[in-house]
Amino acid sequence: MKRRGLALAVALMAAAILVAVAENHWIANRLGVPSALAITVAGVVLAAAVLTLLTSFDLGSRAVLRLDWFSPALRRLKPHQYASHSLTGRLLRWLVPVGLQSDRMSKQRGVLRKTLRRFGLSWLASPVRRIVQTICLVTFAVLFFYVCWPYDARPAESRNAEIAGGEQWPSHYSDNLAAKEIIPAETFLMIDPLVSLSTAVASRSWVWSLASAAAILIVCVLIPRGFCGYLCPLGTTIDLFDWAIGKRVTRFRVPDDGWWVHIKYYLLAGTLLCAVFGVLVSGFFAAIPVITRGMLFLFDPIQTGTLRGWHLVPAMNAGHVISIAMFLGVLSLGFLRPRFWCKYVCPSGAVFSLGNLFRITERKVESSCINCNKCVEICPFDAIKPDFTTRTTDCTLCQSCGGVCPTHAIKFVERWNVVELKIENDPPTHETTLGRRGFLSLAGGTAAAVAGSAGVSLATKAFGARLDDPNAFLPVRPPGSVPEQEFLEMCIRCGECFKACPNDVLQPEGFQQGLEGLWSPLVNADWAGCESSCNACGQVCPTGAIRALPLAEKKVARMGLAIVNETTCLPFAGQEECDLCVQECNAAGYHAIEFKRVGTEVDNNGVPIEGTGYSAPVVLADQCVGCGLCQTRCHAINVKERGLLSESAIIIEAGEGKEDRMMSGSYIALRQREARDRASASPGVEYFVPETDEPESPFGVPESPFGVPGTPAMEPTEDMSDDDPFGTLGLE
Repeated sequence: MKRRGLALAVALMAAAILVAVAENHWIANRLGVPSALAITVAGVVLAAAVLTLLTSFDLGSRAVLRLDWFSPALRRLKPHQYASHSLTGRLLRWLVPVGLQSDRMSKQRGVLRKTLRRFGLSWLASPVRRIVQTICLVTFAVLFFYVCWPYDARPAESRNAEIAGGEQWPSHYSDNLAAKEIIPAETFLMIDPLVSLSTAVASRSWVWSLASAAAILIVCVLIPRGFCGYLCPLGTTIDLFDWAIGKRVTRFRVPDDGWWVHIKYYLLAGTLLCAVFGVLVSGFFAAIPVITRGMLFLFDPIQTGTLRGWHLVPAMNAGHVISIAMFLGVLSLGFLRPRFWCKYVCPSGAVFSLGNLFRITERKVESSCINCNKCVEICPFDAIKPDFTTRTTDCTLCQSCGGVCPTHAIKFVERWNVVELKIENDPPTHETTLGRRGFLSLAGGTAAAVAGSAGVSLATKAFGARLDDPNAFLPVRPPGSVPEQEFLEMCIRCGECFKACPNDVLQPEGFQQGLEGLWSPLVNADWAGCESSCNACGQVCPTGAIRALPLAEKKVARMGLAIVNETTCLPFAGQEECDLCVQECNAAGYHAIEFKRVGTEVDNNGVPIEGTGYSAPVVLADQCVGCGLCQTRCHAINVKERGLLSESAIIIEAGEGKEDRMMSGSYIALRQREARDRASASPGVEYFVPETDEPESPFGVPESPFGVPGTPAMEPTEDMSDDDPFGTLGLE
């Protein structure tokens, strides 16, 4: 009864959370947690509570909390004897027709067992885990290759006429992403705790995805390290590689007790120490950025080339090659041992391993164990000791071991359950808490982590962005990017923004800023310009390095300033008329370039001669947002097609006074304030003043269609400070 009461209470509480979030989704958004994620977490808790409630009717079990969902090994039963405590087995026996079930009196396998066995022993032992893994990998692929695929967006009819008439700003790219995003496209990046934790430490600021990472860690208290065993798409990809390739090459196999068994902890320590020094390297090693960037550089070119044309695939640089090599290296570790990366190297897994210290459930082995070693052989995480008890920090509750145990001696219950357990250290494990060898390994690993993080941090800063050098490379960043120093400390280099960006405007940086800028997004305006109807990069950014801007805010956020090179511009150089940049700017709706007459000849009386001179472009700095469309058009026509120029005559530049890089606050309010200042300095002169008709949330913040708080569409108040990174103080 105690078990049922606890499960019922948890189920009712989770159901109440689900209803509250569904009815008042702005509550979750106000706390920085997307509604979809809050609903997901509450749903997982509800499902676990319901599972516990259902299994509580097993009169043969004395566990308060039993989470058995493996498929128990087939064994001959006596009349009126329970097959197992597994909920999976009971549900299958209830749902599957009797003719398809196994005969437990004769131990004859049924059709369902035979089918699962063909997929592999792990599918037969723990089908729930394999099904969840498959769903998560497919979900990741759909989010990446479909939701973030912008090219099924179509502009509204008469788009240019509407813009020119000032009737409607285009929003087809933004609307397309919103329509496809049932759950946030960056969901898996949000729940990788190392991503948000290291970013928050490096930038010394709150990162909204910390709430998402905390939520998944709380869920993993109930299902220890469940992220690694069930959710992580990189782990499932490694499983597929090991099944298809790794198991066929055994010459490089290493034992399971070498110095490498604790690499993940030292790598985690080094990553966090680098973050303390202000250098973000977690994007190199965290699980989800690794697979996201791998999918981007390996398979996105194939998708783009096949569906749009190979001429639309951007060129590769050294950064691409390094990233692809690192991703293939992660997979190739499977030649050493199956799932070597997950067992011994992954620092994201190390975070969950440390979280296992706070678990409330764990794997237990009863005294009926016959030491058959089948559980050790099937365990994918090296989480079972030689005495068949559990290395609790490594166990992911995948339950494969429970499905192969011939005596049904394995159970997954509350950690304080001690009912009928087998004797520990039988057979002897020869493992101690911390012997001399372990102490030396710990000391050496810790020293290596400290020295390595210090060396990487110093080298990165010494040969990095050099922001104090006026001659240093300064890239044009996406609209809504935070200041450059903070950007380098917050950008996780996951590549999600590249995938969501139409026409590959955003491309990965190489080594122009050293290791510090590697794989970070920059605008390549020679390739394409920033679409006026798109705000996807900020919506899919998991750390806030690119702010999630409503379209009204994005269209006035300056990412740079167009500069006309008067020595090469065709009208300025007196070669011919050219209005390509003006046409493109007007078509986009910015109207930030106008003409002035240059090169006009005059007669002896000083009167201009009709028909002489050229109309040359002049950029209106107060209206230019640096979208780069003008540069793209000039480069495509005058450089590539006609060969008149060696480079575009109008180029987008970043730097002081040319871009808006704010941690918080409204770009609309900034533009309005600038217009008022100019108007007061030059009475009688009209200046462009942006307006907005964005709907507002109950807190005065424009509602984001992606479940993430938008940017306040109002002028910052005096109460706003640097300690309020979202600019939400004083809004009430």
